[in-house]
Amino acid sequence: MATSIQTMGAIGVTGGRRSALVADWQVPDRRRILQLALATTWLLDSVLQFQPFMFTRAFGTQMIASMARGNPAGLAHQISWAGQAIGRHPEASNTVFALVQLFIALGIAWRPTVKLALAGSVVWALAVWWIGEGLGRVLTSQASTITGAPGAVILYAVLAVLLWPRDRDPSPAPFVAARSLGAPTARVVWFALWAGLAYWTLQGVDRSSQGLHNAIGAMAAGQPHWLASLDTSAARLVAHRGLEFSIVLAVVFLIVAVGTFLPTPAARATIVAAIALSTIIWVVGQDFGGVFSGSGTDPNSGPLLILLAAAFWPSPERTGVPAAPASVQVGG
Repeated sequence: MATSIQTMGAIGVTGGRRSALVADWQVPDRRRILQLALATTWLLDSVLQFQPFMFTRAFGTQMIASMARGNPAGLAHQISWAGQAIGRHPEASNTVFALVQLFIALGIAWRPTVKLALAGSVVWALAVWWIGEGLGRVLTSQASTITGAPGAVILYAVLAVLLWPRDRDPSPAPFVAARSLGAPTARVVWFALWAGLAYWTLQGVDRSSQGLHNAIGAMAAGQPHWLASLDTSAARLVAHRGLEFSIVLAVVFLIVAVGTFLPTPAARATIVAAIALSTIIWVVGQDFGGVFSGSGTDPNSGPLLILLAAAFWPSPERTGVPAAPASVQVGG
């Protein structure tokens, strides 16, 4: 009898703890969902970093060092030095890179460490953007919005800031990104990004007659047949029409840039356009970040631009209905 009572007591304690855990669990809001999406992207980066190619000398001496071409002498020297240093110790270097990204992903996914992980992701993203991407090549004549300018990794830093959790959010916020910086500042960030994309589209290789053709066609190398065929077809479509397509793209980018300043219906339309355009660029111009080639280190800028667009999607209009509770309550 005593044993039965002890067993029932143990079950009661366990059940009480489980109920407490359930009661403390917070239903993910829109910002938390976007944070988890960002964590998933970092996790994908970590997985890609564990590919065999990344543990070879070529990762440093070829992939990283190639970012020096066309950059100012000081930056080019730093990139070349880093590439050679990584090439001398590829196994150790790449293991550190992969684990850092893994820890960032897990840190964002775990609520108690989300701020620390987001701060770490800003620092890491800026370092990789500086050395690993050569500032997205925006200081060269080779920067192309189709292939990822101003650099995918800088978007991780932007997202970390826009999705930063605050102890007290401004209420009501017109969109998720406004909860960390405030709506005016967040809109300026959005405008600067998309206006910058419009600017880079009209610079360098994209505006030349064969610029888009060459950029898209070059992506076919090392890709699966179905994707290489898509690249070839898209390259033929823009052949000798680089300037015309670049102007159209720049106009669309500018329309998207002002979208968050417009009334809600128009803002939603421009964000849908941003998502559609980012998807097309991701598939055709970026080949899903080269993840099928065995040497892709991240999914490139397409998914991150989509995630950014989701952070600026207008919140539902307030109707005076009380908000749903932030946590699930169990028991009376």
